[in-house]
Amino acid sequence: MAFNSVNRRFVAGLALAGFMLAAAGCQSSDNGILNFGFGKKDPTAPPPPQDPKVLASQLRAYCPKVTLRDGTAFFNTYAKGTAAKPKKKKADAAADAGAEAAAAAAQTGPDGQPIDPNRDPAKIIYQASITDVTRDCTHENGQLTMKIAVAGKVVPGPLFTPGTVTMPIRVAVQHGPDVLYSQLHQYQVQVTDPSAATQFVFTDANVVVPEPTARDYQAYAGYDENTPAATTDKSKRKKKRVAAATTN
Repeated sequence: MAFNSVNRRFVAGLALAGFMLAAAGCQSSDNGILNFGFGKKDPTAPPPPQDPKVLASQLRAYCPKVTLRDGTAFFNTYAKGTAAKPKKKKADAAADAGAEAAAAAAQTGPDGQPIDPNRDPAKIIYQASITDVTRDCTHENGQLTMKIAVAGKVVPGPLFTPGTVTMPIRVAVQHGPDVLYSQLHQYQVQVTDPSAATQFVFTDANVVVPEPTARDYQAYAGYDENTPAATTDKSKRKKKRVAAATTN
């Protein structure tokens, strides 16, 4: 009888010790909540916060992406001047009205909009386009130096004449609204073959901007026709003559 009593107390002690160990194991889970999911994380627990800082090694390897703005991938060269108009003959009012209507229709595009006489598609000499852009970066002495390359082609138009095409290519780097670098290049390409496109590659290797503190620079490359035309010597002399005549 004594042996049976001791045996029952021994088994009861082992059971109590096992329960305490199980409870301790559950309370030491990784989210601090009683969890009977055999070590699985609580799906409702919030994820750990991410460190927003950019490492210095990442900044040294950072090279801003180059993109094309809308409307800057194409550049057309048009023929200048207009053909001599034939002398008018006497006609009745109906004929004159019909001629005016035909002339107006000839100056209207397929979409019904009037055609700019200086940008008539029938008067294109060359059409240039940018097909690819790329860049290369070096970091040194607190500055970021970029080499930006633009590849494209020049296609002869309906009024092709062999010669040199001068294309206004602008390269710029911005940090938010701030312009860190902007340069307009008058790049020239010689076109001689009327039956094939002429390939070209333009490179601006002198793009230097301050070393970025975050990966938030934006580089641009493309055609820029919105620049004032240079004043020629002839126009300067004409202005001087007008001014002299006014003062006299």
